[in-house]
Amino acid sequence: MAANRTLDALADASAVPAEAVTPLIRGIAVLRELTEAGGTVSPSGLERATGLARSTVDRITATLARMGYVRLDGRDAILTPRLMELGNAYLSALRLPALLDARADALADELDESVSLAVADRDGIRFIHQATRRRAMSLSFRIGDLLPAERTAPGPLFATEWTAREWRAWRARRSTDPRDRGFPAVPPHEHTDREADFERRAAQAATDGWALDDELIEPGLVAVSMPVRDPRTGRIACAVSVVSHTSRHTAAALRDTLLPRLRAAVADMQEELRTAPAPAPGAAPSGLATWTGASKQELGREFIESLARGLTVLTAFGEGRAALTLTEVAQTTGLARATARRALITYEHLGYITAEDRVFRLTPRVLNLGYPPLSRVALPGIATPHLAELSAHVHESASLAILTGDEIQYTARVATSRIMSVNITIGTRLPAYATSMGRVILAGRPAPHFPELRPLTRHTRTDPDALRAELDRIRTDGYALVDGELEEGLRSIAVPVRERGGQIVAAVNVALHSSRRTAEECVHDILPALRTAADRIEADVRIAGRFRPVPLT
Repeated sequence: MAANRTLDALADASAVPAEAVTPLIRGIAVLRELTEAGGTVSPSGLERATGLARSTVDRITATLARMGYVRLDGRDAILTPRLMELGNAYLSALRLPALLDARADALADELDESVSLAVADRDGIRFIHQATRRRAMSLSFRIGDLLPAERTAPGPLFATEWTAREWRAWRARRSTDPRDRGFPAVPPHEHTDREADFERRAAQAATDGWALDDELIEPGLVAVSMPVRDPRTGRIACAVSVVSHTSRHTAAALRDTLLPRLRAAVADMQEELRTAPAPAPGAAPSGLATWTGASKQELGREFIESLARGLTVLTAFGEGRAALTLTEVAQTTGLARATARRALITYEHLGYITAEDRVFRLTPRVLNLGYPPLSRVALPGIATPHLAELSAHVHESASLAILTGDEIQYTARVATSRIMSVNITIGTRLPAYATSMGRVILAGRPAPHFPELRPLTRHTRTDPDALRAELDRIRTDGYALVDGELEEGLRSIAVPVRERGGQIVAAVNVALHSSRRTAEECVHDILPALRTAADRIEADVRIAGRFRPVPLT
């Protein structure tokens, strides 16, 4: 696997620069293995896959957990959405998703076909945006997935710019990996095509200005792709592809029918790049060096400070900070120049950073660090670990719900083990007007709609004016408490969950029997923990939703 190849390089002292940070190389190997395994691996599994000692694996995962990049759950290490900040640093610095994703989405809507944006990554292509259609036969590729160039439509386009050295590297990879096992996003495939076939396709793409994938990835999948060129250099900035299935189009029909519209969309994208103003630098991370020092002091040898500091170097890059000098990296992160320099040398060795004229840039390979499996995470998956922590803290059941019409729908839940407990399962729907989570969400709407307000208990509020006044209070106080209005003896308290733009998209609550806590005790004892859980969910949603919408279910 890729992680093993990294350690093979480490074992060959001549292959690793003398100033490279060995703990950082090992930490990257663990993150790569977790990524290729889908985001969850046991420590013993990491030990076997990476060849590292178990004690080393434990220290690495403990450090990653301290950074919030990994969650340790029983016997497993699990990637968390916080890790996506590394890939977000690359995508922010690249700017292409922010500038072009709306046009890609509009093209997908217009054509009713999937549309993707991809960049070159050595002898492969890596996706930076996906606008997929919901169908029984749908695409499973994710942002960050790496595909071999010769099995894609964008590949021949990027190959038109390859140097002789890059062609040699491609041939060497083909000979050493004849079944494409270094590309976990695609099924293993015996190379039956000749090298000359791809060379011919690249030459044809140079002439035509577009390229086809005629069932190269897998049977039934077809795509047509065109390059989007950087107006400053004329080189290919990314490739945009329209992807379909042979049940809808043959490759030739896809070309004949959709290529004119794709060509117009590419022209619009290139104009977008030409007229985009220079980016203002976004907020830089702060206090990272101090934080890593404090963590080392608190955790001792279980915290690998050189790994943590090395990973913070990636977060120095971002919007308006695509190309940084060593001094700028050190100033942005608060690290010493020598520390930042060794980390940059390590990343250049591993292929995560390129250096030219003393200026450093991130490469698409940064997306290898957890982005593909995490790019599909939905709100319930983000919320559940935080709900579990909340439930363990207050010793009551905790839930997440969204609004569906006039009802709330439970999408995540962690229940306590009690003789008498609230019996609600995921998928349950309840009237929003009589629930704490429903009222919290309704309070965020400018003109909430009320259905027929039926009394569910003798306490249920059925006066629309009284309910509107209650929503006004909730909007001001930031929480809702419902006492016996849905069911006698059931008391619940809820707070909102907001997405990146600030809109309330869900709610989190704690529900209990009224005999266990008074309403005042719920506000005093439970509300602070509830708000902390919601804040943590929102923080993860902000990171996970930086370059794609987080699904609510």
